[in-house]
Amino acid sequence: MKFIKMQGAGNDFVLLDGINNTYKDYSLLALNLCDRRFGVGGDGMMIAEKSQVADIKMVYYNSDGSRGEMCGNGIRCFSKFIYETDIVKKDVIVIETDAGLKKAYLNIEKDRVKEIKISMGKGELSSELIPVDTKKDRFINEKIEIDDAILKISALLVGVPHSIILVDNIDEVDVDYLGAKIERLSIFPKKINVNFVEILDRDRIKIKTWERGAGRTLACGTGSCAAVYLLNILNLINNNASVITEGGKLKIEIINNEIYMTGKAEITFKGESELWG
Repeated sequence: MKFIKMQGAGNDFVLLDGINNTYKDYSLLALNLCDRRFGVGGDGMMIAEKSQVADIKMVYYNSDGSRGEMCGNGIRCFSKFIYETDIVKKDVIVIETDAGLKKAYLNIEKDRVKEIKISMGKGELSSELIPVDTKKDRFINEKIEIDDAILKISALLVGVPHSIILVDNIDEVDVDYLGAKIERLSIFPKKINVNFVEILDRDRIKIKTWERGAGRTLACGTGSCAAVYLLNILNLINNNASVITEGGKLKIEIINNEIYMTGKAEITFKGESELWG
């Protein structure tokens, strides 16, 4: 089984061609391939499949074998993957995901994808759609208690459910401990991604993420989009911001309430595996 390993802002993935190849149980395959000791290693796995409604379909699985609706850093890698493997040879690609259709704009030089801009759609603040188990229509700046700590948390949907927690000094936050606790809080029936955010100024934020189904990751594209979208609504930052993740920088823009994410994606290596799942 041939695969390509890629990363976007330090978020790493295993990518497979599901059009010209047939694979077994995707969930088990993701568990095997994404294992960092016994497999290839990755935060998630993506498979390119034919689509009836778009140029291509992106099937995404988290490293724990769970199906994911979408992945922001992943879809940039996916866009580069399908272009450079000649699956879809366009500089504007419509991609079907479990979170709806997304459009990728590819910056191409000498037949190589140098940068990708993704139209991520709109953020959704409805508690029912995120979902959050609350009687409130929106879940913004609500207090939660973790052990002895009181945190203010907001939740929204950007393809997948995200929580945003503003902090004064992000380097003092125990992201792994708090992230694992918050992900599984009973108020989030489908679990939730956890983003800790420090505002540097109106044009820059720092973010650290605990991803639902993957754990601590160096970056999260949808989380970066969710943070900028929410903070812009709260008038804490501008509608065009640089997001500094642990794995690199992303540019997030809000135009007519639509979220656009721009960043790079890189192939780290190509190989073959006998882990069929």
